[in-house]
Amino acid sequence: MGLKLWGLDQGWTLFLDRDGVVNERIFDGYVLKSDDFHFTYKALEALRLAHSMFNRIILVTNQQCVALELISLPALQEIHQHMLTEIEANGGRIDAVFAAIELKKDPDNRRKPKPAMAFEAKNIFPEIDFSKSIMVGDTDGDLNFGKNLGMRTVLVQSAEMVSVTPDLVVGSLYEFILSLCE
Repeated sequence: MGLKLWGLDQGWTLFLDRDGVVNERIFDGYVLKSDDFHFTYKALEALRLAHSMFNRIILVTNQQCVALELISLPALQEIHQHMLTEIEANGGRIDAVFAAIELKKDPDNRRKPKPAMAFEAKNIFPEIDFSKSIMVGDTDGDLNFGKNLGMRTVLVQSAEMVSVTPDLVVGSLYEFILSLCE
């Protein structure tokens, strides 16, 4: 497959979901402290490899646990800082983290599949071209987020059933990134 997939070059942007892609997902629960945050299989290696493949790497995550008052915003930011520190210590990077902390039922929420977090990323990094972007996720919301913006979509298989057809299905973020190295 390699970087020839979709005409990929270093001008592309990689959008990543957090839970289930970068870290192990807690089904029927939330990562509420750094000790609960465990990277998925070889995610750190994947992010190290992706560092040189993509112009921007953006993390977009739905975290209504803040609105549910299960965790404070500063505590969520601590978890993300812990994640970023580990990624950078292993030679990888994430350029920005966007978290939708509103409740699902809030009509003004920014949650995926709504495009708000992608537009926030584009405001900070105007060079982002959604037609030269890939969304890697494990839910219908992630895949629809990418499809609604004209991105390529990659499904990381999990226990969650999805009804949206992605452009590619993989077992892990590492498997996807490794396929780009071939």
